[in-house]
Amino acid sequence: MSNINPVLSVITVVYNNVQGIERTMLSVLNQTYPNIEYIIIDGKSDDGTVEVIEKYRDRLAQFVSQKDKGIYYAMSKGLTLMTGDYVLFMNSGDEIYAPDTVARIFATAHWADIYYGETEMINAQGESLGRRRHKAPAKFNWRSFSWGMSVSHQAIYIKYGLIGPFDKKFKLSADIDWIIRAAKKAYKIVNTHMYVAKYEVGGISKKKHIRSLFERFLIMCSYYGVIPTLLRHLVMPFRLIGYYAVNRRTND
Repeated sequence: MSNINPVLSVITVVYNNVQGIERTMLSVLNQTYPNIEYIIIDGKSDDGTVEVIEKYRDRLAQFVSQKDKGIYYAMSKGLTLMTGDYVLFMNSGDEIYAPDTVARIFATAHWADIYYGETEMINAQGESLGRRRHKAPAKFNWRSFSWGMSVSHQAIYIKYGLIGPFDKKFKLSADIDWIIRAAKKAYKIVNTHMYVAKYEVGGISKKKHIRSLFERFLIMCSYYGVIPTLLRHLVMPFRLIGYYAVNRRTND
């Protein structure tokens, strides 16, 4: 580990997203924090994405462009290449919130196991759509996902010693299982109490929403039990209706 400032490995996975990749890259490359190792894993894009990445090639620690078997294979490949003390996944279309975000996160506490914060939603043009429906919990632990993914993977910094490979049997929600496994090993988890990421809506999990929800259900059953998970899923629709009712009144 670094003696003063930890090294953050930021991993971006991309496939054919020429519209969003540069926004993502610049949000990382323009950070004021000095110790960032930037790794990009491309799935052999053919839409101009690679040409955009090549513009910044000399500022990348690693750049791999080859066909893979899906997003979590690509993310796992990034983990094998990282050498930093912490890892952050900032996939194409998403952004680190502001140029000083990483510096501010590591200033909140010394060598935490996990740092996390709030996420803002954006559209494909990078325009704000407001905060995620799931507000980051005041205190986060491995049980915090029992009602849903309350912290997005773009908003969580995990120490290297806690991470493992993604479970490839999950095609759309392996990041939930991955974060829960890491959180179960963590002792010091720090809420930064600030927005730390921007999440572009409409990813693959939204396009295949039913399958994604089924995977999440299986993951929750494995960690929190079948009966408690079923009971929570019976309550969730009513919570969702309440959320939209409140927000509709707020926006009127």
